[in-house]
This record gives sequence, C-alpha cells and structure tokens, in this order.
Amino acid sequence: MNLNRLIISIAALSALVYALSSSIFIVDQRKFAVVFSFGQIVRVIENPGLQLKFPAPFENIRFFDRRILTIDNPEAERFITAEKKNLLVDSYVKWRIVDPRKFFISFKGDERLAEDRLTQLVRSALNEEFTKRTVRELISDQREQVMQGIRKKVADDAAEIGVEIVDVRLKRVDLLAEISDSVYRRMEAERKRVANELRSTGAAESDKIRADAERQRDVILAEAYRDAQKIKGVGDAKATALYAEAFGRDPQFAQFYQSLEAYRNSFKDKRDIMVVEPNGEFFKFLHKK
Repeated sequence: MNLNRLIISIAALSALVYALSSSIFIVDQRKFAVVFSFGQIVRVIENPGLQLKFPAPFENIRFFDRRILTIDNPEAERFITAEKKNLLVDSYVKWRIVDPRKFFISFKGDERLAEDRLTQLVRSALNEEFTKRTVRELISDQREQVMQGIRKKVADDAAEIGVEIVDVRLKRVDLLAEISDSVYRRMEAERKRVANELRSTGAAESDKIRADAERQRDVILAEAYRDAQKIKGVGDAKATALYAEAFGRDPQFAQFYQSLEAYRNSFKDKRDIMVVEPNGEFFKFLHKK
C-alpha cells in the first residue's frame, strides 16, 4: 500500500515538474517568441525575460530572429540601363522581421522563403531604377538616389509580409567584358583625338610665336642697322670735315698722310710683292732729300 502511494507521489511530482518546465520559458532579447495553440497563433512576445504558457500540447513556442539579417547574392545579376547597356550588378540587402505574425503567415516561419521573396522584390525594383538611368548616373551621380528609390518601392510589399528592408547596397557595378572592351577602345580613341588636337594647337601656337619672334628680331636688326648707318654717316661726315679742314691748312701734309695710308694698305702682309720703279711717284716720300 505504501509502495503504491510512493509510486503515485513520484508520478504526480514528475508530472508537476514536467508541467512547470513546459510552462516556463525564456525569451532572448535577440528573438521574438510566438505562442501557438493547436496550430494557431495565440500571441507574440517581444519583451525578453522569463515567460509562462500552458504546457504542451496545449501551447507551443517558436522563436524568430529579430536581428538584422543579410541577403548577399553569390553571383552578379544582369540589368539593362536607359542606354540599352548591360550591367553586372553585385548587391546585398539588409532586412529584419518586424511582425512575426505576418511573417509566419506568409512563409510559415521559413527564412529561406522570405529571402527568396525579398530577392525578387529587390530585383524588380533594381530593374525599374536601372532602366531609367544611364551608366554614368548609376556609377557616380545618382547611386544613392537609386538605393533610396529601391527601399521606397520595396517597403510597402515588405511590410505586408512582416519584414522591413533596412538597406540595399550595390557592391559592384560593371559593364560586360565585351562592352567594357568597346568602351575602353572608344575612350582611348577619344583621348588620342583630344591629344592630337592639343598637339596641333600647340604646334600652330609655336609657329605663330616663332614667326612673331623672328619678325621682331628682323625689325630690331633693321632699326639697329639704320641707326648705325645714320651714326656712321654722321661720324664720316665729321671725319671728312676734319680731314678737309686739316688738309686745307697744309696740302703737303695731306699728301704725305694719304701716301702713308696707301703704304699701310699695300703692305699689310709680309708676303705681298710689288713690282714698281724705286724712283716712281709712289715712293717719293721715302726718298731722302
């Protein structure tokens, strides 16, 4: 009799312990707790800490991550711009669960299904934004506007499935290899054309500057020669006047001076030879009287 009571007491105690253990649970601050009763959502617990529920199978718990999650596409995707250029785009999406009830109803709590749905939404928004812009705008000027536009387009659809798009970023935007080669060749040809134009302009300016410098040189030389001839003419006139005055005072000295000049000009070189009569008129001032 006592043994039966002991067994019953142990069983009751075990049942009580089980009931208590299955009725108490802890909600981590990084999680949402969704309480189900026979497959239906009863309530959503967002506050972390110790919580109570009815023991299983009356109520069950599922936890959902409330942290920011990342969808990072392993391969770049192809999009077409307003110029009909194909671009390879490598992007990632930051998202999180904000309404566990809607999230469970939409995807049965499967994050992979949610990521597939969000990837489709973001891809559609990217395609819409890219078709309105050129390559230059996407790469430099309007990249941030593209990101904001995508977040606005996806926000409403994401809210309906219980998630929030925190951020969308483009890691890499590249042209296809064959298009890149074509663009580079066109850029190279354009740079060469500009360089040739600059060289031609430089050569023309160089010729212009050189011609102007030569013209100025010729003008300066001509003016200098003119001034020199003018000064020389004045000097020669003064010299002639002085010679005329001096020679007029003493004609014999004038003849003597002119003879000395003739001797100097005739015997400049020691190798010069003259065949004349010694008693000729040319040497009359060298004879002793």
